[in-house]
Amino acid sequence: MSADEKFENAKDKLGGQAKEGLGKLTGDKEAETEGQAQQGKADAKDKLQDARDTVKGAAEGMFGDKDSRD
Repeated sequence: MSADEKFENAKDKLGGQAKEGLGKLTGDKEAETEGQAQQGKADAKDKLQDARDTVKGAAEGMFGDKDSRD
C-alpha cells in the first residue's frame, strides 16, 4: 500500500471519528451514523489494499519478478 493511500485512509478514518463524536455530542444520530460509515469505508479500503498486496507478493514469490529476468 502506498503512503498516499495509507494517508487518505487514515484521514478518512479520523474524519469519521470526528463526525461520529460530534454527532454523539450534539445528539445528531445522522452525523453519528455517517461518521461510523466513513470509518467502516476506510477500514474496508485498508483491508482490500492489504489483500491486494498479499496476492501481489504471493504471485511475485511464485513466478518471480518478470522485469528482473530480462
